[in-house]
Amino acid sequence: MSALSWADLLPRKRAAVMGILNVTPDSFSDGGRFLSLEAALAQAEAMVAAGADIIDVGGESTRPGSEPVSALDEAERVLPIIHALRASLSVPISIDTLKPAVAGAAIEAGAHIWNDVSGFGTPEAVERAARLGRPVVVMHMQGQPKTMQSDPRYEDVVDDVVSFLQLRVRLLARAGLSREAIAVDPGIGFGKTLEHNLALLRATGEIGRRTGCAVLVGASRKRFIAAIDPRRPAEHQRLGGSLATALYAVSMGARIIRVHDVAETVQALQVQAALENTLA
Repeated sequence: MSALSWADLLPRKRAAVMGILNVTPDSFSDGGRFLSLEAALAQAEAMVAAGADIIDVGGESTRPGSEPVSALDEAERVLPIIHALRASLSVPISIDTLKPAVAGAAIEAGAHIWNDVSGFGTPEAVERAARLGRPVVVMHMQGQPKTMQSDPRYEDVVDDVVSFLQLRVRLLARAGLSREAIAVDPGIGFGKTLEHNLALLRATGEIGRRTGCAVLVGASRKRFIAAIDPRRPAEHQRLGGSLATALYAVSMGARIIRVHDVAETVQALQVQAALENTLA
């Protein structure tokens, strides 16, 4: 397999929009909606038509309180869909998994990117990423999905998260993965309180500078939005907060925005870009 970098996959002059395709029965926002191959392919095609630059396929929910699934079950969910997406779409495909075996099989099936919410926390994951030579997303998560929101604590959330990301980037680079192939994700909502999430979003530019990597922000429909506006608690009522967060993150330097609502996000980013060009 030939090596790729993020420069090979990202738009040159704007942030990339990564569309979320969960093929799980229990994801927090859209679990069960895209379990069939036909439904998943139709959703991916709709997101690409709406402007998605990347499709991120996940076969295991990592919502707070979720239970893990076996590598076999996860692979059976994602591999047929990745094969179908590669045959019908021209945009890059990302596999959202913390399991090296699933990532390797997904790359073999046609995925271009490995998005690991556990941040490549094992030697096996680091070695597999280097061997695959494909772009990765290193995310920070405190604890495990089942318990991560129980009582998250940090000495200094920005310093702690950046230190973790810097270490993982160094380990991946030492193993042989090009730094140009590494993006980082502060892990909004993964073992963080509202105050932690807000501090990390404000530090988006700092995270990019201190790690030397492109920053991905995934805040779409997350619970911190309902904490800010408790009058609209449900996931489908968080579009306004999701768009506000996406625009802010891009203005602070994020290069990739991971979202459920692709069309709305793309339009918001287009308007933001037009306004900034007008005012420049």
